[in-house]
Amino acid sequence: MGDEPRWLSEQEMRAWTGFLTAGALVERRVEQQLKEESGLSHTQYEILVRLSAAPDGALRMTELAEALLNSKSGLTYQITQLEKAGLTERRSCPTDVRGVFAVLTEAGRKRLEAAAPGHVAVVREALIDVLTPEQLAVLADGLGEVARRLRE
Repeated sequence: MGDEPRWLSEQEMRAWTGFLTAGALVERRVEQQLKEESGLSHTQYEILVRLSAAPDGALRMTELAEALLNSKSGLTYQITQLEKAGLTERRSCPTDVRGVFAVLTEAGRKRLEAAAPGHVAVVREALIDVLTPEQLAVLADGLGEVARRLRE
């Protein structure tokens, strides 16, 4: 009796499928806008955002991978692509021979500044401005709780 799965109710199924569908469609729209207007993937844009917010525009590769919920190999690939475009560079850590920093270049900062207005516009169009302030608050609280629990 106790081994019976807890099947989703109609409302729970609606929430789950709504989350999956909306997440995929928003991601697709954001990815498309960034590629067309900036030549960046969403992941690359987020890397530039994280680096721009960091002291001296630099973060350890391991910290950056954790912040982006990305594998080290996936991040290495993205940083290599950004390096080829002159938007980031890698620097060795002076106090730890194994430590490598990803560093935002001036060109990377300029590309981010140019990409940000279009990015925020599509985020507003696809998600933020579609919802009421009450819906946004519930979404932020609910998804924040999901993220908090999964990180534990």
